[in-house]
Amino acid sequence: MLLPLASAALLAGCTAAETTSLDRFAENGRLVALSGAGAGASNACFTCHGLDGRGDGAGAPRLAGLDAGYLERQLQAYADGRRYHVQMGWIAQALSGDERQAVAFHYAALPVPHARDSATSRLPLYHEGDRSRDLPACAACHGEQGQGAGPANPPLAGQPAAYLAEQLDLWRKAKRRNDPGDVMLRISQLLTPAEARSLAAYSAKLPGGPPSPVSPAASLAARRGDPRNGASGPPLHVPESARAAE
Repeated sequence: MLLPLASAALLAGCTAAETTSLDRFAENGRLVALSGAGAGASNACFTCHGLDGRGDGAGAPRLAGLDAGYLERQLQAYADGRRYHVQMGWIAQALSGDERQAVAFHYAALPVPHARDSATSRLPLYHEGDRSRDLPACAACHGEQGQGAGPANPPLAGQPAAYLAEQLDLWRKAKRRNDPGDVMLRISQLLTPAEARSLAAYSAKLPGGPPSPVSPAASLAARRGDPRNGASGPPLHVPESARAAE
């Protein structure tokens, strides 16, 4: 009789732990965001990304409502050098793996902010791409409203335009190299600098919303099989048109 009773008590203990584990994990992530953990208080996440995770409207992106796995992968990419940013690289290396995971969970749990501005007119390059250059539509992966699609295709709506433009420039120069299949590398190298700035400004003002389920167009396997985007082709060099426009 003692064995069944002991087993029941053990199971009850596990159930209680399971119901509170996510809350504890979120609380640990909040402590990392507010204290900086191993990176120190002067490098605490909230000093740039805000208490609400909405960013600073310039170079620091919004983190609120982004997928936890996506956020954790970005921190890992900063830590191992696949994403370039001097301060973020140092911070990501100073955090432990558990701390990176916890703070990603914390920001993912914050509410998605409402759009502050709205795009005034439709930008065909975002919604339709340019078949003459084998350039896919941004909306195919990031959503018609910039809301993102699935855990691998983050929302663009609500991000600072300056941040989005900087990321396109880093991809074009191969200083950001954490995109599966080098899809963003190829896209960024097909855009002129003026087009990249225009797309960044437009994307930032899209209304956004909850991320869409992954669609075939947003699937990496589907993108690789689509000859219009050349995701399975050799790496591109910066086009002459793009260099001339700088």
